[in-house]
Amino acid sequence: MKKMKLLFKKLVLALALATAWIGLAVPGHADEMDEILKRGELRIAVQTQGPPASFVDKNGKRTGLVIDLAQMMADDLGVKLVIQDYDWKALIPALLAGKVDMIAADMTPSPQRAAQLLFSRPMFYQDTIAFTRTDMPFKTFSDANVEGKTVGTTQASSYGAAAKKFMPKATHKEFAGGTAAVAQAVSAGRVDSGVSDIANINNFVKEFGNLRILDGVLTREPLAFAVQPSHFHLKMWLDNYIELISADRRLDALVQYWWNSSDWEKDHK
Repeated sequence: MKKMKLLFKKLVLALALATAWIGLAVPGHADEMDEILKRGELRIAVQTQGPPASFVDKNGKRTGLVIDLAQMMADDLGVKLVIQDYDWKALIPALLAGKVDMIAADMTPSPQRAAQLLFSRPMFYQDTIAFTRTDMPFKTFSDANVEGKTVGTTQASSYGAAAKKFMPKATHKEFAGGTAAVAQAVSAGRVDSGVSDIANINNFVKEFGNLRILDGVLTREPLAFAVQPSHFHLKMWLDNYIELISADRRLDALVQYWWNSSDWEKDHK
């Protein structure tokens, strides 16, 4: 009798699994990729202001590395790119609420974020560094890691986590508005140092005139696009797409232009 019950349970489980697979394999079964193609739009969430990843240039045009990448994706899919601007802390809620198809930002797939979202394979990598004003005595980020000194980071960012790990003695302050707000706070003397990625800070060093980068790299982080946790097809499409544009060097060209050089400044600033 026990063997019969066990056999029955196995048959029920096998039937349930077979039904699930059949449901996935039925022609016309709608998923997120079907919805994007049917809608004719790829909707992305971007950070409101974060050059060179995403920003509004001198001509009033939204541009940057993640914008070019997303536009390339939309063009290859044959759909329109729709861009929605959010503060950094609002990117994940917007995705989880279904307002967009993906987060297109310089976002690190940290363990906490990866517990909520599905991330593509890394698009590119960034070095996390510390910076300060030109009149401060610090030479390295360790010099700024002292009691009584303050360090600023973007609210709910991996930069904040890196600063707390490698600069634990300093007092930490978080700012909404991305790296631009942190750079402004350091420049104005509201905090003694800041932590962000080297590409963004190179830009603000030139813009503000009284900032400089401290020696040493806190972390080197992968950066990826994110989708809802149930959107496996879109995640797999992103991985495949990154493989394709890595092979034909289009990804390398964009990263070199936007992230590893200042070539973009003469065209957009």
